[in-house]
Amino acid sequence: MVMDVLRSLQNYLLENWPELVWIVVATAAAAYLAGKRNRTLWQRRSFLDRLNVSLTTIQDNTLKIRTILESDVRAIFLNSAATKTITRLANQTTESDPLIPVARDDCWYYLNAVLNEVSERFSLGFIRQDNDLPTTTANYLLCLTCERAGQVRTRKIRAMLIRKDTLENLPEQCPELEHPTHSTRWDTLTILAERWKLAPHYFLELELEL
Repeated sequence: MVMDVLRSLQNYLLENWPELVWIVVATAAAAYLAGKRNRTLWQRRSFLDRLNVSLTTIQDNTLKIRTILESDVRAIFLNSAATKTITRLANQTTESDPLIPVARDDCWYYLNAVLNEVSERFSLGFIRQDNDLPTTTANYLLCLTCERAGQVRTRKIRAMLIRKDTLENLPEQCPELEHPTHSTRWDTLTILAERWKLAPHYFLELELEL
């Protein structure tokens, strides 16, 4: 019986060896190209498959940047077509315009997906409010960017989270920076402040309870 199996295997290999060789070559080529692409992205510090929700504040005349969450883009938008679209659009941002150029009719859907992730982090505050417990309410703006200017260390899709009153009342001069590379974020804020006035559909207003 074993000999029969071996003969069948031998016959199969003899009859199908061109296809098998092609499969091996194609698999090796795909692995090589994927590895090369990953190395290139690492060298460029480009990680557009990641979405970072970045809280930007100005406290005591100091610009502060803090990460609220970071996740795989696919885990945020839950749709391969949406993921490919937002990644493609993120590649279209420029040094002078970091806002991701999402179509007006699609803005709410992308921003709402990020909002759901942010709201989950603050769910306890909403429960406390619902039970008449002490909470603090703050109004924020959310928008999607991909910064390229200055000394940005890594390129990611960044969902900017900033208090509405802060963006509407930015100081005339750049505040103190915790790190020199944060000058890029100040430039981004000045652009966002102007865009909020002219094209508010790029933003989503949200109320957070703490």
